[in-house]
Amino acid sequence: MSAPSVAIIILNWKGLVDTLACVRSLERVDYPRYETVVIDNGSGDGSAAALKDACPGIHVLETEDNLGYAGGNNLGLEWALARGHDYTLLLNNDTEVAPDFLGRLVEVLQGAPELAVAGPTIYFHADPQRIWSSGGHIDWRTGRTRMQGLGQVDQGQFGEGPREVDFVTGCALLVRMDAVRRVGSLDPQFFAYYEETEWCVRMQRAGYGVAHVPGARVWHKVSPIEQAHSPIVHYYMTRNRLLFLRRVRAGWGTWAATLLLEYPRTMLSWSLRPRWRAMRPQRRVMLRAVADYFLGRTGRSLWAERQIEGRR
Repeated sequence: MSAPSVAIIILNWKGLVDTLACVRSLERVDYPRYETVVIDNGSGDGSAAALKDACPGIHVLETEDNLGYAGGNNLGLEWALARGHDYTLLLNNDTEVAPDFLGRLVEVLQGAPELAVAGPTIYFHADPQRIWSSGGHIDWRTGRTRMQGLGQVDQGQFGEGPREVDFVTGCALLVRMDAVRRVGSLDPQFFAYYEETEWCVRMQRAGYGVAHVPGARVWHKVSPIEQAHSPIVHYYMTRNRLLFLRRVRAGWGTWAATLLLEYPRTMLSWSLRPRWRAMRPQRRVMLRAVADYFLGRTGRSLWAERQIEGRR
């Protein structure tokens, strides 16, 4: 009996060096039946042509515009469905993987038909034993989401077998395609951030489970400090948290905890406390993100992108 087929989707947006390193690490994967597709998300910098030349064994699809994480991956999911793949892996371009990670993920989903999604342990690339994510947790009382194990050195604290979690980060997420056919793809209104969390909740409410697989390993080139100071990350995380709460039909208590307690407290801290002086420019971004949510502005935000340009 042949192994299930897997499509691996990598989004590229002006990140050729990282994308090439990611593809090179996939070349060492020992799983026997997978193919890789890179979605060039409107880079416009020659990335697509360079990828085709450097990696003739992969597929490259180009978009005219930046469709975001959700839109770009949805294009890849459509491609995987058309090619009849059993599973699809969403993989950030700024990652590198262990050779056996894919086999471990597939084995878990193959052995548990009730599961729709599985994700690996993800470590900091710059600190290879320190965990960035071992699955995610949703606090339904406050509306907060968090990565489990964030900042911890891996000492086997999450065990060896698969464990159910609230969500798996879209940095590295394996999904059963039968579940995609039933539940649908990512919601493009998020554009970036929270879309995979909402997707996992949608899967669970359809009767599926979501699991973290401790023995599957991936390394992510991420900096929490840089993310915390990024206007565009803060914009989408602020706006999309509210969109997420609406999508999952969160209760009034969760909305109150977010809009009446946490968001105002954050604004006050950034305004009054000297230790948060560096975050004061983010106040305007946060206010705009909340306003845009209530004005129904979803998807890509050109305003948020201009804030990045304004800092250069």
